[in-house]
Amino acid sequence: MDFDANIEHLQIAYWNILLTAGPVLGIALAVGLMVGVLQAATSINEATLSFVPKLAIVLISMALMSGFMLRVMSDYFALIFETIATIN
Repeated sequence: MDFDANIEHLQIAYWNILLTAGPVLGIALAVGLMVGVLQAATSINEATLSFVPKLAIVLISMALMSGFMLRVMSDYFALIFETIATIN
């Protein structure tokens, strides 16, 4: 494999990381921001108030997006195994 093929595989790998982890991390960021604003507005400084809703919503979003994440990762691994098979 030449250098350009390696760079292309790295780009595909990073894109797949963004596709699988990005939406869940974005949801966690949005929920954390909303809970933080709510805590600042009401002066409630309870640690579980910020952790439990974020955990629940992230788990729900992962459950809803698991089919998409599995399809993206399966396609990626199929590409990787095809590439390995073509190496002399």
